[in-house]
Amino acid sequence: MRTEKTKKSNVLLKKQLHRKTNPTLVEVIRKASKLKEWRRAAEILAGGNKRYSSLNLSQIDEKSEAGDTVVVLGKVLSFGELTKKLKICALSFSKSAEEKITKQKSEAVLLIHEISKNHKAEGVKIFNE
Repeated sequence: MRTEKTKKSNVLLKKQLHRKTNPTLVEVIRKASKLKEWRRAAEILAGGNKRYSSLNLSQIDEKSEAGDTVVVLGKVLSFGELTKKLKICALSFSKSAEEKITKQKSEAVLLIHEISKNHKAEGVKIFNE
């Protein structure tokens, strides 16, 4: 049974979704909003773009441990280096960041693919700073 708060947030999420012009972002929000574990990520992405993150590889490296699956609710930028093998999921990657990630034998995965494969968000660390 849905609570009153959930009903209100669903209406707000749908309103915010209509304002989005990026079709990939819209699809990510739709998929994430249907899954309980990804719901908070959908709410952040449905809000204004000031709530998105742009994180450098050095910041991700500092905050993570080897073998982690890291989700960035925004874009991954290339400043710095990775010293650990990670799986990094994000809305987008700069070209040079993607090259550095694959050079380190880590994975760069689009967020929509991670949501599709990992419905329960198991083993995921969400970074939104």
